[in-house]
Amino acid sequence: MTRHEKSATFSRRAVLKSAGALVVSIGAPVTFDAALADEPMAAATQPPLLPDQLSSYLAVNADGTISTYFGKMDMGQGLSVAIRQMVAEELDVPFNKVAISIGDTATSVNQGGASGSTGIQEGGKQMRMAAAEARRVLVQMAADKLGVAADQLTVNDGVVHAAGDAAKKVSYADLIGGQYFNVHLDWNGKYGNPLYAPGKAQPKNPKDHKVVGQAIKRDDIAPKVFAQTNFTTDVKVPGMVHGRMIRPPVAGAVPVKVDESSIKTIPSAKVVWDKAFLGVVADREWDAINAAHSLKVEWSQVAPPFPDQATLYDHIRNAPARKREVAGKEAGNVDDAFKNAARVIEAEYEWPFQSHSCMGPACALVEIKDGHVTCWSGTQKAHFVRAGVAAILQVPEETVRTIWTTGPGSYGRNDADDCAADAAVLAKAVGKPVRLQYMRDQGTGWDPKAPASIHRARVAVDASGNVVAYDFLSKGFSRVDVNTNGSQPHDTLAGQTLGVALKSGDGFGVPGESYAFDNKRTAWETIAPLLDRTSPLRTSHMRDPVGPQITFASESFIDEVAAALKVDPIEFRLRHVKEARDIAVIKAAAEKAGWQPRQSPRKDQTGDKVSGRGIGYASRNGTRVAVIAEVEVDRRSGKIWARKFTVAHDCGQIINPDGLHHTVENNVVQGASRALWEEVKFDNKNVTSVDWRTYPILDVAEAPEQVDIVLINHPEIAPSGAGEAATRPVAAAIANAVFDATGVRIRRAPLSPDRVKAALS
Repeated sequence: MTRHEKSATFSRRAVLKSAGALVVSIGAPVTFDAALADEPMAAATQPPLLPDQLSSYLAVNADGTISTYFGKMDMGQGLSVAIRQMVAEELDVPFNKVAISIGDTATSVNQGGASGSTGIQEGGKQMRMAAAEARRVLVQMAADKLGVAADQLTVNDGVVHAAGDAAKKVSYADLIGGQYFNVHLDWNGKYGNPLYAPGKAQPKNPKDHKVVGQAIKRDDIAPKVFAQTNFTTDVKVPGMVHGRMIRPPVAGAVPVKVDESSIKTIPSAKVVWDKAFLGVVADREWDAINAAHSLKVEWSQVAPPFPDQATLYDHIRNAPARKREVAGKEAGNVDDAFKNAARVIEAEYEWPFQSHSCMGPACALVEIKDGHVTCWSGTQKAHFVRAGVAAILQVPEETVRTIWTTGPGSYGRNDADDCAADAAVLAKAVGKPVRLQYMRDQGTGWDPKAPASIHRARVAVDASGNVVAYDFLSKGFSRVDVNTNGSQPHDTLAGQTLGVALKSGDGFGVPGESYAFDNKRTAWETIAPLLDRTSPLRTSHMRDPVGPQITFASESFIDEVAAALKVDPIEFRLRHVKEARDIAVIKAAAEKAGWQPRQSPRKDQTGDKVSGRGIGYASRNGTRVAVIAEVEVDRRSGKIWARKFTVAHDCGQIINPDGLHHTVENNVVQGASRALWEEVKFDNKNVTSVDWRTYPILDVAEAPEQVDIVLINHPEIAPSGAGEAATRPVAAAIANAVFDATGVRIRRAPLSPDRVKAALS
């Protein structure tokens, strides 16, 4: 449900003027009297939008409310609430007095966008430090005004009081009075996720927190449900036209002849054709859709670029490695340990390409007017889209503004950045604002994919049954064949169709865990893409990039070893896991789930329906998660119902337990969907899974009936990311539970009904 009316744009300067705001910029301490006496410093001119200015992060308005400007995005997990809590906490103002603007490049600096679950871990850290510094300066200003030493002042609800004289007080609003202060922060010179610019102040001791740690509910859900929120699809500007892209029937083909007369009867329809870039525009959206379907195109004759899907994993096995990397330093001597082993246990696992399959295909609107470019996009990384649009249009980046607008979802490098670049090319070609929306088949068929991969694991066991060596290797397509953002044309479909030089990257990963074996090696290898340019199977980041497939393999294999050695799965893990926080989440999940030690699989079930339990554990960038799945398997239909999950989650300090709880839940549901259903299908010409029928996801009727969550809070430890970690062990937990129920180990995802039936037969 969306609103179909003109959306309002957000002007930071207008907000500041209308609210009578003072934006605080911090460097050398400035007294209140000195600020008033120095007209240039007290002028109403907005300070530059730079990372070393506190004005880039927050403003105190004349009515005492706080405006914050955040260079990351909230992709539906309630991040904005947590950031407001952190700012309110440090400024000693009520939570409901803090407002937040997200992902507008005209009002925020590049903090990396939604990336790597760093919204709180990195972005929140910066906002916390900025708010703490603002409080310090405001208290010093109050000290000068009240004639009281700063260390004798307290702040409550945005009012500074003298500790010994309640009559001596002044509000933040009274102190600011619409003036700007030019004081600098100590910026580390970096942009994106690692951007950090503290001031002189230190944040509060967690024991003094009053707002942080509270379960404050989101206030954006009801407006979305009742169609009171504008999505990207709702944005309109005067004079805009609608665009559609045309993709080749055989990947890699390019148009060699375009018959524009084939759409001459469609009102206002125009063709935009440049090299392999092909799109249409029209005044009305339906006319653009009709034109895209009706346009007669002759495509170049190319050899089908893809192998038969049945041979995909053989292709990965046999393809030469383009890059190999061993994680860290190999412990001991793995190869020698295997030579002397009394027993070797080994297995191989397979994971398919997967699509973001967002609830709607991408949409973007680009307007080029009076030497300036404005792009509305649902991207995860507005500042990088700004750079990409500037590059594809060959204009200075400072002339481009990207405004993040709520889209259909993301969790990784989906099709949003491609859509913004395509819209920019169309807008430049036709000289009008272009609203471009992909079609469903393009959103699922042509988005960057999570890479397909194989994973080989083996352990060496001595004569006493002890594991003496562990060797794990992932091999697959790169997680950065195209980069994680659209800042460079070579990473977007627009750039690739226009013929820019390619720059495919290499990256994969290794298991996130703390198993300690005397001899241990974890490594990865990447292979070349199946098609190097304009491929529907180009690979990039999807939620917890390569984490689910690596952990599906590594934690399934740990279970296989436990079963082979006739040890309870949790007991076996606890023998070898060494990090105390990792041990704690495993024990917490086991206790909450009522885990009773026994060997797997079960031996006490008959009939068509059987049940089982399984565990998966992983760490991710400081966050530890253990997941126990309880499943029911219908032997006759092959269908798995992941009925119940128990999750223990440790991400350090918890800012908002309500938001964290729901974030863990949505990790589990999406993780179950990827484990049970999601697989990109393709033939030798193109991707064939292009809608919900051919690319099914977990249905609401198949969702778990219960998700129990244990949140382990460490106020003394800086918060780490929660947006992806709980996705990581879900597939392994389900696969291990299926083995426990059936005694059959399924080593290829997804665990779809046909695959389960085949395995059981």
